[in-house]
Amino acid sequence: MAKVNVGFVQMSCSKDPQENLEKAIAKIREAAKLGVEIICLQELFTAHYFCDVEDYDNFKLAESVPGPSTEKLSTLAKELGVVIIASLFEKRTHGIYHNTTAVLDADGAYLGKYRKMHIPDDPAYYEKFYFTPGDLGYKVFKTKFATIGILICWDQWFPEAARITALMGAEILFYPTAIGWASNQNEATNAEQFAAWQAIQRSHAIANGVHVVSVNRVGSEQNGAMKFWGGSFISNPFGSILFEASREAEEVHVHELDLGETERYRTHWPFLRDRRIESYGPITKRFLDEE
Repeated sequence: MAKVNVGFVQMSCSKDPQENLEKAIAKIREAAKLGVEIICLQELFTAHYFCDVEDYDNFKLAESVPGPSTEKLSTLAKELGVVIIASLFEKRTHGIYHNTTAVLDADGAYLGKYRKMHIPDDPAYYEKFYFTPGDLGYKVFKTKFATIGILICWDQWFPEAARITALMGAEILFYPTAIGWASNQNEATNAEQFAAWQAIQRSHAIANGVHVVSVNRVGSEQNGAMKFWGGSFISNPFGSILFEASREAEEVHVHELDLGETERYRTHWPFLRDRRIESYGPITKRFLDEE
């Protein structure tokens, strides 16, 4: 019955990457004092969410992965004996950029990276302008404390991504996220969007029998036009919310997870056993047009 203390940093960001990195480091230290073993930062935590506009100058925010930020976080991970999940804007080469999450093990070792597979393109979320879709496939990382899977923000709406990552052996699914409301939206629309966002991720926990940790940012950005809704949360393998963060405030939270719950839920609700894999071929089609 393996138990692990997972945590997240939910914070607001400034336009200064170095300031944001130092702020995240301070909050990781805070989590370490609370006993965290695996800590996840929000999506693109070193900057404002810059994808609200198509601006070539924003490519200057990118860095190599591994690179300067992972070097600092690797030193920190080794010092504190914690696993760090860090979402970064990766410059692969001139003209190829990715939305990437790096994983640093508790001894400071760089375990690798996951590149965001599903790239959105919506008003104020112009990610296709910046990011090449991931080409590393879905990934799991065998850390000191648990085998974890990382998916990023828009990935969270796709059950196929969660299923494949769970089938690869992930014991916990982490979702670094940057999602918010347009400031001119009404409260009914806001409530509906938040409920759908949480429900889809809870459904991944249920369908796959694994814990889910979703980490969002807070604060107003885009000159007040966008309010990031926070609400970072942890779900058990049957979709029950173990903790939900504020919609407004920065938070550092640490929670003990019992990974043995996966065996219990998968035994009593054997969805994986009853999968009819021979019937799933059509899922690889874009759409099943009528003949």
